Amino acid sequence: MLRARLGAFMRCGSRVGGGAYRVRSVCFDTPFDNALRDKIDGVSLRENYLIRLYNGDASYISLDKKSMMNNLCALQSCAVSEKEARCIAGGDIEWLRDCDRQLCRELYTRITSQDLKPATIIDCTCESFAYPTGNVRVTLNYDIRTCDFCADFLDPAILAIPAGDSPVMLEIKWDDFLPDIIRDAVTVTCRCPDTFSKYMQYMIC
Repeated sequence: MLRARLGAFMRCGSRVGGGAYRVRSVCFDTPFDNALRDKIDGVSLRENYLIRLYNGDASYISLDKKSMMNNLCALQSCAVSEKEARCIAGGDIEWLRDCDRQLCRELYTRITSQDLKPATIIDCTCESFAYPTGNVRVTLNYDIRTCDFCADFLDPAILAIPAGDSPVMLEIKWDDFLPDIIRDAVTVTCRCPDTFSKYMQYMIC
């Protein structure tokens, strides 16, 4: 039903072309699972760092920082090369300190001050729809799979298991405002907004 509604007036918003695509995220946490604990405890202000690639294509990899404040999320991203991603994941981080990308320098500070390290790998299938007014992107996420972090995190053939009884997630992202046509299209009877963390789903399952 949602696919039919959204597809009627929104375009495919995937960076990798039409149809569904796979997203792999390497999630960072401290040795004391601070990111997980903050999520479980409902801390209103928190930040998470991830390395992401799409459809197993290492030609475009992003370093992301998700910032949460009172259930609103902001995302900052910068591109990293395959070599840089492997260096970060392998603990070779000194180059981050003087990198010309601010997000890389921020990650260096977090790693050195909080002992942040890659903790787990999350895979999921996504379908995205984009709407220009308000720069809106609606995403359906499903078939969420997880595994412990490993050195071959870029290998598409990594064995990942279903993340418990994970639901289909509907995410809506926008800049300044959410147009009424989008709000009406994504309204589903007997469904209420809620928070969901793929990383937390993996850790508690």
